[in-house]
Amino acid sequence: MLIFEHSRPGRTAPTQFPTTVTEPIDIPERFLRKQPLNLPEVSEMQVVRHYTRLSQQNFSIDTHFYPLGSCTMKYNPKVCNRLAMLPALLAHHPATPASHSQSVLACLYDLQQILKEITGMHSISLAPAAGAQGEFAGVAMIRAYHEARQDIARTEMLVPDAAHGTNPTSAVMCGYKVREIPTLANGDVDIATLKNSVGAQTAGIMLTNPSTLGIFERQIVEIAKIVHQAGGLLYYDGANLNAILGKVRPGDMGFDVIHVNLHKTFATPHGGGGPGAGPVGVSERLQPFLPVPFVSYDGQQYHWLTERECPQTIGRLLANAGNIGVLLRAYIYARLLGQDGMARVAEFSALNANYLATQLAQAGFDLAFPQRRASHEFIISAKKQAKELGITAMDIAKRLLDKGFHAPTTYFPLLIPECLLIEPTETEDKQTLDNFVQALQEILEEARTQPDLVKNAPHTLPVKRLDDVKAAKDLNIVWHT
Repeated sequence: MLIFEHSRPGRTAPTQFPTTVTEPIDIPERFLRKQPLNLPEVSEMQVVRHYTRLSQQNFSIDTHFYPLGSCTMKYNPKVCNRLAMLPALLAHHPATPASHSQSVLACLYDLQQILKEITGMHSISLAPAAGAQGEFAGVAMIRAYHEARQDIARTEMLVPDAAHGTNPTSAVMCGYKVREIPTLANGDVDIATLKNSVGAQTAGIMLTNPSTLGIFERQIVEIAKIVHQAGGLLYYDGANLNAILGKVRPGDMGFDVIHVNLHKTFATPHGGGGPGAGPVGVSERLQPFLPVPFVSYDGQQYHWLTERECPQTIGRLLANAGNIGVLLRAYIYARLLGQDGMARVAEFSALNANYLATQLAQAGFDLAFPQRRASHEFIISAKKQAKELGITAMDIAKRLLDKGFHAPTTYFPLLIPECLLIEPTETEDKQTLDNFVQALQEILEEARTQPDLVKNAPHTLPVKRLDDVKAAKDLNIVWHT
């Protein structure tokens, strides 16, 4: 039910605004509205109840299992929220001078140091406000590096076909042409094609390890050697860092630049478009190009480094210094984990993923790469079910909502037909995973005996099956009385 449907003429929430205007309105007459806004006329209690009910209908990590592959939707410890909202931190104004910001800067500097250690990078900037912005910053620094060396013939960025969709977008936004590198049947990058693709035109390669296929790229050292010998650089998409936290570092694999999704790996809130944070780390040769501001320490005081101290920087990505509230939550999370805790994150991520993959394979689903160990996520294909029963991956995803589970990522990566990309994360217990397996087994049985029940799902949610194509091409969210 829409808020407009609660509306009745003359109904108001008078405590929310003055009933009369005593001061003259200093707005030219031609700009004044001739008739009132088309807003619902409702009471304050109706507003509270309406939006509270809507929030209760949402799927979220606090209410449901949320195995969204390649997005690491894991539990956000509430203690991180509480500490990040301490009055002195919450009230800190972004324009406060560094001399009056030493406690906040100390936390941010410490977070930079932690991220340097985790990633094996030389320097870190916390400036990017999201993973996609971190991606853009990473590619922009690669471009700035080549241009600073007058190596302007490098016009091409290599991107594996299993990469995240934002990778080619970031490359194009930075002015590069994209060349796709295929994946072999075993899930590894096609080295032969890579060798034939690199050259004087190669600016770099964008990939993540483990890949979006959920498996570790075994030839990463050779890939780094091939690209570096051609004069290119390696960019690491940090979306899957959860899988290797405390175990292996991208810098040790040969990567030159990385973005870290703090809103994924470091358990800060995300989803629904934000908030996020995507710090970037770089090897020593890219350090001059880091986005500003970032924090330095001279042994006595902490300082913001800006364009003045970093003349080759790619500049600012935000008006200020990144999403400080998210950064502080990530910092607290990292300190709570400690070095041993970080390794446990990777261990339990891998354990949960491999347990779930084994159980679903036994239940009748096909694993996309049955001979490979899942790193932290894995892919099942509903190709067999689509062919034999007429039940697609989307049908299964929609029916899962009726069972009380948010659906995994569907139809991505694109090279796996009828794909379901599942990431259980380290924060889910065995009982939850077993319940998820049972739900999928029930859906398979329904597909055999009551196919229409699955094809027309969901049945229990306020919104039923939508025409996704029409919604995308002809979106209409206007309320007409």
